[in-house]
Amino acid sequence: MQILLLAAGFLVLVVISAASVLLVNKAREDGAWVVHSIEVENQTNALLLEVRRAESSARGYLLTSGPEFLKDYQDALAAIPPELDRLESLTADNSSQQANIDKLRDTIKAHLDRVAREIDAVERGDTAGAAALLRTAAHADTAETIQKLAAAMLAEENRLFEVRSTNAERTQRLSSIVTIAGSSLVVAFAGISIVLLRSSARARDDAESALRDANLNLEATVDERTADLREANDEIQRFAYIVSHDLRSPLVNIMGFTSELEELRGDIFKRIAALARATTSPDAVAAGDTEPVLGDLDRKLSQDFSEALSFIKSSIGKMDRLISAILSLTREGRRQFEPVPIDTRQLIESVVTTLAHQAAEAEAKIEIGNVPNVISDRLALEQIFSNLIDNAIKYLKPGVPGVILVKGRTKLGFGIFEVADNGRGIDPRDHQRIFDLFRRAGTQDKPGQGIGLAHVRALVRRLGGTMSVNSELNNGSAFTITLPLHWTANNRNRDT
Repeated sequence: MQILLLAAGFLVLVVISAASVLLVNKAREDGAWVVHSIEVENQTNALLLEVRRAESSARGYLLTSGPEFLKDYQDALAAIPPELDRLESLTADNSSQQANIDKLRDTIKAHLDRVAREIDAVERGDTAGAAALLRTAAHADTAETIQKLAAAMLAEENRLFEVRSTNAERTQRLSSIVTIAGSSLVVAFAGISIVLLRSSARARDDAESALRDANLNLEATVDERTADLREANDEIQRFAYIVSHDLRSPLVNIMGFTSELEELRGDIFKRIAALARATTSPDAVAAGDTEPVLGDLDRKLSQDFSEALSFIKSSIGKMDRLISAILSLTREGRRQFEPVPIDTRQLIESVVTTLAHQAAEAEAKIEIGNVPNVISDRLALEQIFSNLIDNAIKYLKPGVPGVILVKGRTKLGFGIFEVADNGRGIDPRDHQRIFDLFRRAGTQDKPGQGIGLAHVRALVRRLGGTMSVNSELNNGSAFTITLPLHWTANNRNRDT
């Protein structure tokens, strides 16, 4: 709602500003036309003044023959054409005024020509001719015609002045109305915005108060749930330890009885062979044959028996390794992490040294780039990097020289480590599967129980970090681990 009000207020301001600009320009234009009408009137009066000055100066000269009247007449006569031209220029927008000016120009010219002839007759001493010209002038009455034309022009300009003054007043009035209306709307929007802001502030304060209360309850709930989770986690670890430990007893018995069966197999099948031989050839047994030969069916049965025992022993071995892995995970989950300053490069170099034999057999080259030092649990870091580098060596592409790169950088208080290789890669569909306990991806041609990456991820999480993989089939893999540079024991020491 507030956004809509702000948008509406902004729109009103834009409209008011645009309308004000337009109206101000219109008022300025109307004012200019009003001034223009006044200028035309003043110019018309100035022209009439010069005509009258020329006429009066000429009459004074005719009556007195004074040279000062003649000079004044000549000055007025010289000023009339420019004044007439200026008047014509000012009324160029008005065709009726232009017509009046044409008539006025001709009439003034005729009037001044007559006056000039009167002066010329007087200067020649032709008094009778001058009198005749005066009588002709009285009969023609050009001065009255000039006065009428000038009056007509002034009347037209007065009419235009009134029209233009009315327009200017209307424009100013409209501008005032627009400004007042717009200002009222802006004030109204401002008032509504203030009311909404106060309402929002009250709602925010109420929400903050409720949030504080909820946080207090949440902290208590979180502490309670955390304690429950820790107790449940400890119980699960104890259960896993007990189950794994108890599974070893029947497993040892099975292994023992399997070994006894394997030892008895020779005696059993010797007796079977002897019995078969006695049945078919009693004289041969009496003669003292000690190594009876099994028949075809008995030989096949002996081979199946041996193969079955081999399968049982293989399954027992696998189960024993799985139980050992579970026990290892259980013990690791109970171990308390101890944060210490770690020279990460030195730690990785020690891990690489322990894996040097495997790397040499796989013809793999392990490179260590820049890595940041951290404060964390040393044994956990050794297990993390050992497992990742060992996996990188194990799953290189046959026949291709392996290259494994370990590097790192820092960002916002975290160390970001990457273990990359040019191995066989992992199908993107299996990126999450490889982190599940006892689950493996790709061709199962390497020994393992499927707990390595699950263990690594559990360690990373306990250290307050995250783990991800970026890989494609036949394009290598890159495991990225993000760990805090300064890990503390109360961080996630008890989480799994």
